[in-house]
Amino acid sequence: MGNLSLTLATGPYDRVEAIAKGEVRPEGIDVTCLQIQSPPEIFTRMMKTRAFDLCEMSLSTYLTRRARGSFPFIALPVFPSRLFRHAYVYVNREQGVTEPADLNGKRVGVQEYGQTAAVWIRGILQHRHGVDLSSIRWVEGGVNAPRPPDDEVDLRPLGELDLETAPADKSINDLLAAGDIAAYLGARQPDSLGKNPAVARLFPDYRRAERKYFEDTGIFPIMHTIVMREELHAQHPWVAETMFKAFQAAKAWTLKHMGFTGTMVYMVPWLNAEMDEIRELFGGDPYPYGVEANRNTLETFMQYLVEQGFVAEPSPALEDLFTPIVGWAE
Repeated sequence: MGNLSLTLATGPYDRVEAIAKGEVRPEGIDVTCLQIQSPPEIFTRMMKTRAFDLCEMSLSTYLTRRARGSFPFIALPVFPSRLFRHAYVYVNREQGVTEPADLNGKRVGVQEYGQTAAVWIRGILQHRHGVDLSSIRWVEGGVNAPRPPDDEVDLRPLGELDLETAPADKSINDLLAAGDIAAYLGARQPDSLGKNPAVARLFPDYRRAERKYFEDTGIFPIMHTIVMREELHAQHPWVAETMFKAFQAAKAWTLKHMGFTGTMVYMVPWLNAEMDEIRELFGGDPYPYGVEANRNTLETFMQYLVEQGFVAEPSPALEDLFTPIVGWAE
C-alpha cells in the first residue's frame, strides 16, 4: 500500500520551507505543498471549495466558527503565523490622538472587524492601555483601495456593534489621511504612512513596546493555525500527529540554517544579533507548537473573542478545539 497523497497550503514561510522542498518527509504521506502569498486566498478557497487537505487558517475564524459549531475543519496545534501588533495601530495626529486612551469616543478604521489582528489589537488596547472599546465607532473597508462591492463580510459579533462601512469610493487609508477617522488598526500598513505628516504610528518605538509586552505577558500573538478536513481526520487520525512532527522538524531545520555563522543565509544584516535575541527572549524557539506551550496565548485570545462578542461564554476547552498529539512532550 502506497503513501497517502495530501495537499497542504500555507504562506511562503521559512518554517514550512523544509516540507515544501522535501527536506522533511512526513512518514506515510506524500505532500504537495502550495505556498501561496495571500493567506486570505487560502482561507477562502478552503472554506468555499475545500480545496486542500490541510491549510493555514485565521485563528479568529477557526475558533469562532468552531465554537459556534459550524466549521467542518479541525486544527492541529501548529501556528505558522505570529506577529506582534503594536506597530499596526496608525493615527491621524491632527485628530488629537497621541496616546491609546485618546481613542475613546473616536471613529477607528478596520479592514475586517473580525480579523485576528484586529481582535488582538483591541484586546491589548483594552487590557493594557485602558481603551473603552464600547465607546468607539468602527469603520470597515479596504485598507489601500476601496473594498469591492461583492466582497463578503467577515464574522460579526453576536451582540450589537457600532459599525459602518466606508464609502464605496474610499479606502481606510483615504479616510485616515483626510482625518475622517482618527485611527486605523489591522494587519496592513496604510500607504499614507511616511507620506502624510499627520499619519503616524500610535507606538512610534513599537519594537520596544512589543518586547515589553512579551516580557510582561509571555505572549507572542498567534495569527493563524493549521486545519485539516474533519472527515480526513476521522478516517486517518494518525495524519495529524505525523504532520505535527513534520512541522516541528521543518521549524528545527530552518532555525539550524538561521544559526549558521559562516555566511548570511537570510537578508538580515544583523542576523547574528537577532539570533542572540531569539535565544535570550524566546529560549531559542519563537514559534512553539502544541497546546500546552501556547496555553496562555490561546486562552488570552479566546478571552478576547468572548469579550468582543464573537464566542459565547463558557467557551469550549482548548483540548476540544485542537487535535490531540499523542506522545508529544510539550
